[in-house]
Amino acid sequence: MDYINFDQLNFDMEFGWYYSVNNSKPSFMLDFTDSTIKKIIVHQVGNPSHDEQLNCSKTSFQLTDSNLEELLAKYFLSSFHKKDPGFYNFRHDSDLDLNEMYHYATKLFSPGESFELQSVNIAKHLYEKSHHPKIKSGELYVVLFNDCLVDDELAGAVGIFKSETKETFLKVYAGGDQCNIEYQDGININKLDKGCIIFNTEKEQGYKICLIDKTNHDESQFWKDQFLKVSPRDDDFYQTKTTMNLCRSFCNTVLTEENDISRNKQLDVRDKIVQYFSENEGYEALSFEQEVLQEPQVIDAYRDYRQKFAEQNNLLTKDSFDIAEPAVKKEKKFFKSVIKLDKNFHVYVHGNPNMIEKGFDDQRGKFFYKLYFDEEE
Repeated sequence: MDYINFDQLNFDMEFGWYYSVNNSKPSFMLDFTDSTIKKIIVHQVGNPSHDEQLNCSKTSFQLTDSNLEELLAKYFLSSFHKKDPGFYNFRHDSDLDLNEMYHYATKLFSPGESFELQSVNIAKHLYEKSHHPKIKSGELYVVLFNDCLVDDELAGAVGIFKSETKETFLKVYAGGDQCNIEYQDGININKLDKGCIIFNTEKEQGYKICLIDKTNHDESQFWKDQFLKVSPRDDDFYQTKTTMNLCRSFCNTVLTEENDISRNKQLDVRDKIVQYFSENEGYEALSFEQEVLQEPQVIDAYRDYRQKFAEQNNLLTKDSFDIAEPAVKKEKKFFKSVIKLDKNFHVYVHGNPNMIEKGFDDQRGKFFYKLYFDEEE
């Protein structure tokens, strides 16, 4: 039997799980403060390629202990306030109704449908998709939630979570003049392996969905692409993230010294990209090109690269959208301007690239950089 290690719980009772220490609303629109667990059922899902079985519960679990409900809600939901707020939708190439998880979620949201039956269908579907040798067996939790606040809309939700990683922890029993020690394998309640929350909103677009997956790339592809079959939701967060990703790729592959673009010019464009997205409320393709790229030949190269990038990655890019601050915060850390010089030096350029100058020393036969500054800290 596996145990959940409740002893590792550590959350602030005064402010709640989903608020920062100053009790301000999270930057992303997810609030589970008033959410409650309506129903929960647990199944054991193995890996068919390892001759492991699927063991399904016949009845849902009755939560009669309010402390246990609070602990389970912490386990299922708290990881979602730490991740980026990118939403997903169920997808299918021909007919959304043919997406198995979309079909089962719709059933679970429909009055009169059997919660237990649909949870078993979900477990069977997961079992059928678990043939990859790296996929671990584990417990599958199917949970119905009430009163989830997503983007200022109150909605019910279906949570699907899988625990795979077990940890060993000690249990000390004190009694009389001697303490006894045992060890148990259990689930760390602070570490959710895989999970998704399907909100009962935007049904026609494939529902609004949040994902968690803390496993390796192969397993991540299995959970997102094979089991759930979801794609990023086309919203301001997605557009901001995609466009900044496009700009970074453009800098790395086109704005290079091989294409006669000086290192200072590369750093200057990177700095202006981050500045544009940090200081503006909205993105406009034309204003972005004029303010950031400026030179006609660079603008032409960007337009050509943008079209090819979108086609190759099957992305939908727009000429205008509202800039999502959480996406900027997430993406701008990848725009660090680092000059790597052989294996001796890394030069980090945080501001004006004109304060650094590149040259060549004929006597030594080596390149060099000059750094200009006012004060040394």
